[in-house]
Amino acid sequence: MTGAPIRVSRVVAASSSRVWEELRHIDRHVLWMADAESIEFTSSQHDGVGTSFRCRTKVGPIVLTDVMEITSWIDGSTMGVTHKGIVTGEGVFTLHDVGPDTCEIEWRETLMFPWWALGTLGAYVARPVLALIWRKNLRQLEELLTREHGA
Repeated sequence: MTGAPIRVSRVVAASSSRVWEELRHIDRHVLWMADAESIEFTSSQHDGVGTSFRCRTKVGPIVLTDVMEITSWIDGSTMGVTHKGIVTGEGVFTLHDVGPDTCEIEWRETLMFPWWALGTLGAYVARPVLALIWRKNLRQLEELLTREHGA
């Protein structure tokens, strides 16, 4: 069974190194991800490949614990994750330099829903909702960077 691919991106007024410095702190994702309520590490490490954590996720009335593990990590540019909970799949953040103080952050996910959430059909129905939330999340990430570092 395949999931529904979702891709969102945003060009932000910050260098890729500045964006990475925020993105690499997984526990801080709750500051800019509207759907992430809390993050609890389940590994002793808190960054890099092998880092695992549970994220309490809320989308509208739906609340679940997303079990994740970092599967790829290239300092300054890439963070990949596998979802191992009720919703499964893979995701990746990638940073691309656009200019000296501008970069594009791309967020790609392919998610699979359980049968009782309509499986592939549920994933495709959720796709535009999640894309909308994640675009807002990237906007909030840029706002966080602006507030904390000035732009």
